[in-house]
Amino acid sequence: MYQEEKTFRLRFTLEASFPDDYSGNDDEQAWVREWETRMKPQLIKSVFESLRRQHGWSSHIRNRGASPGDEIEIVVSRDFSKPLPLLFEP
Repeated sequence: MYQEEKTFRLRFTLEASFPDDYSGNDDEQAWVREWETRMKPQLIKSVFESLRRQHGWSSHIRNRGASPGDEIEIVVSRDFSKPLPLLFEP
């Protein structure tokens, strides 16, 4: 089977600023935990909810050895070798 591929990156850089008298690790990187436990899961859920609405396309997470704390690869694919299902939308 012939297959083509295109890569698109949406990159997030997390930054936190602290006052000059901050001695480092006082908050034990609570701002990173907030991203990992609340913000990132909501973002990924929203992405997959949007992708599920795209008829004829499928999506899944692919792990290429990078830490999921640093990278999540989402594969969005379409198989043109199979006919599209009939859709009845109101």
